[in-house]
Amino acid sequence: MGWAVRTGITAAIAALGAFAGQDARAANGAYAVDAADISEVGSCKVESWLSAASNTDFSAVANPSCVVDPFRPIELSLQTIRARSDGDWSTTVAPKAKTNFVPTGIGRWGLSAYGGGSFDAATGDALSAFVVIPATFRLSETMRINVNGGWLWDRTVDRHYLTYGIGFDWKFTDTLQWTIEAYGQAGASEVASEVQPRFQTGVRYRPNEIFSIDVIYGRNITGENANWITIGTTYRFPVPEAQPEHRRTGHL
Repeated sequence: MGWAVRTGITAAIAALGAFAGQDARAANGAYAVDAADISEVGSCKVESWLSAASNTDFSAVANPSCVVDPFRPIELSLQTIRARSDGDWSTTVAPKAKTNFVPTGIGRWGLSAYGGGSFDAATGDALSAFVVIPATFRLSETMRINVNGGWLWDRTVDRHYLTYGIGFDWKFTDTLQWTIEAYGQAGASEVASEVQPRFQTGVRYRPNEIFSIDVIYGRNITGENANWITIGTTYRFPVPEAQPEHRRTGHL
């Protein structure tokens, strides 16, 4: 397949790390570097975001997810991406499953893993498969460092990549959180920008436990050397009853 489809696949995978929409203690929706936490069993959320690039590329993403407990807590999500790249439109669907192995805590590392794939919604063709290990170190109740490492198979060109990412989250008021991250993929590529580092930074406004909104600036976020602006929202339901301390302290 051509460059437009490959760019759409890369965008989908970048969005999945994404981080940057689960509850404030977990992943980050439209961001790309995931945290090790998952939400409470029984909780669900709908993340959505719109991204526009300086080269006229565009993507609209919807990502519903819920946490179930068939044998251990697992967060299941189904991301749908409608993207325009070089004037061509594509629709990609990407299911993902994530579980936590080591809970996060102040002064120690937490560890989880997630995996999934993506396929073309129009043709049903499988496009990619991926596995990522997110690790989170909490510096305090309001600061954390997230580190990701993983593997990506781009089936359309039969190429394998190592994926990486590092991010920092700081909840600097009761309602505002700042995130900065760098991430990318390493491996053979016909297009140099596909394996160059990507960058995002943004602010989340979360006035209550149910709703939040993000405003994000990104550079090269799908491997095309363009500047991006993203507006994202997250709606959470139900709010787990077992989080009164989290609501009082307001930690990440």
